[in-house]
Amino acid sequence: MSAFLIDGLPATEADLQYLALVNYGAYTSFRVEGGGVRGLDLHLERLEASSLELFGNPVGPRRLRDLMQAALGGQTEAWLRVSLFSPDIWPRMPSAQVRPKVMTVVSPPPPPLASRVRLEVRTYAREAAELKHTAIMGLIRARRRAREEGFDDALFADADGVISEGATWNIGFLSGDHVVWPDAPMLAGVTQVLIARGLADVGMTQSTELVCVEDLSRFDGAFFCNSSTPACAVAAIGDRVFDIVPDRIARLSQAWLSQPAEPV
Repeated sequence: MSAFLIDGLPATEADLQYLALVNYGAYTSFRVEGGGVRGLDLHLERLEASSLELFGNPVGPRRLRDLMQAALGGQTEAWLRVSLFSPDIWPRMPSAQVRPKVMTVVSPPPPPLASRVRLEVRTYAREAAELKHTAIMGLIRARRRAREEGFDDALFADADGVISEGATWNIGFLSGDHVVWPDAPMLAGVTQVLIARGLADVGMTQSTELVCVEDLSRFDGAFFCNSSTPACAVAAIGDRVFDIVPDRIARLSQAWLSQPAEPV
């Protein structure tokens, strides 16, 4: 059962009507572990940047933390989604400069997406890719199409074959103990950043490079990462099959685990 609050209070009928009719907003979501969150500073920065970009005003990190604490109500193990929206913004009246409302949804932590996946490359790019926004029809449709074709998920590339990100995750490519992050318009995932911070501690190096579909033969492995799945092995992208080396996936997970959780 999920606990659903808006600005710390039960949702009103007007709020629910707006959320059902208008898909304009941003969010972040993460696991709460022992009352803390890995990369909490990054999640707060994401929300503040999105608030300024989409609504013209910040929420304020102190208010965000207060609302997160109120939503958790003392729970120390949970999944928390924090969303921003404003009933003052409509398709015919989009110009309001406001401080958005904050919706919090607390639910049990979800299991990892998978332990290994086969990916289909789909020509697609998210609108305003740098934002974690709520316009996700394209993501769902891409994942749905990939599964209809017998794959597990979708990997996005542009018309020139430049790889960016996945449906709800970032991808990294492996060459031995070296990680290559794609250089393309995408969401800077919190889990990706946390892994990058910890790679040196697990004996791995990294770089950010342009990666095209035609370049896949230069790598001997790949993985994807997001808040619910710190490191998932990629078994294949299209017809390019990769080796799965459990030790490397374990070290990537350890790089993520090496980053301490911050108290909410």
